[in-house]
Amino acid sequence: MASTAVPFYSSTIPKLTSKLNNLIFDPHVSLSFTATSSNEFGNRFSLQSTNSRKPRRNPTPPAASMIFPQNPVLSDVCATVISGFVALSVLRVWQETAKRRLCDQKLNRKLVHISIGLVFMLCWPLFSSGYRGAILAAITPGVNIIRMLLIGSGLWKDEATVKSMSRYGDYRELLKGPLYYATTITLACALYWRTSPIAVAAICNLCAGDGIADVVGRRFGRQKLPYNSNKSIAGSVAMATAGFLASVGM
Repeated sequence: MASTAVPFYSSTIPKLTSKLNNLIFDPHVSLSFTATSSNEFGNRFSLQSTNSRKPRRNPTPPAASMIFPQNPVLSDVCATVISGFVALSVLRVWQETAKRRLCDQKLNRKLVHISIGLVFMLCWPLFSSGYRGAILAAITPGVNIIRMLLIGSGLWKDEATVKSMSRYGDYRELLKGPLYYATTITLACALYWRTSPIAVAAICNLCAGDGIADVVGRRFGRQKLPYNSNKSIAGSVAMATAGFLASVGM
């Protein structure tokens, strides 16, 4: 037995030593030894390595600046009232500028287009990050869907809203751009919410991107796109830039 054991261990131990060195100095590998008996060679050691590297967790959603952290339901309700009041206040400002004709009607419409959605997004941290917060936040733009339908169909007379949101003062225009605008923001809130980059990018490109594109395109858009004569290169560049900066800023 001694004559066979010496060559075995003399050839096996250096190999085991090199494996042990590689495994011991790897912080992500743990070792377990199992001893097996053999009539021919004596005790052998088998090495088993298990990867102890844990899977990376998804980052937690950003904490909301809730009004009443101890009562999330009351906090979300108060956030709904505050966001609605803020959005309505901004809209009233642009209604007054349109009524007093402080700026061109088309420019006034685009200022409404740019500001309302972005100001509304600034109120998102007041809501909780869960499904309830998303639904309650969607109420504010959802109410505007109903308003656009009523005013655009002629069932509700609101000249100030028509002047601030239409190009030519026709109430039926509210059934197009303004209605699509409110619907997009409502769906982005309800389906994706503030923890999703899809919602942030969609609203920022709709508000800042599309709004700035029209303003810049009308003033500097002499050179048109080769495949669309209604769109300018300056407006397209302005849309991409403004949408990107607003998305990053939010």
